[in-house]
Amino acid sequence: MKQISKATKTYKLLEAFKQGDVVTQAQAEKRFDIKNLAAEASRLRHNGHAIYAKSRKAGNGVQVTEYRLDRPTREIVALGYKARSMGISL
Repeated sequence: MKQISKATKTYKLLEAFKQGDVVTQAQAEKRFDIKNLAAEASRLRHNGHAIYAKSRKAGNGVQVTEYRLDRPTREIVALGYKARSMGISL
């Protein structure tokens, strides 16, 4: 896995996730100047972090996706082991 530089927006987002923050696209733009939170979440996932997305309807009726860091599910861990046994690895 690639080391994430401390000077990047991705690192700052990861640190917020590690503190337990749940982040929406609007919050990511305001706090970290991140224009595409889905891409940042994908980048963190590819770096081995269990980033989860959950959609909900906000009070004003707008659909919002919230991102958070959590422990990987048993299913994800099992898939990782299966991929390794098949010779698929980083």
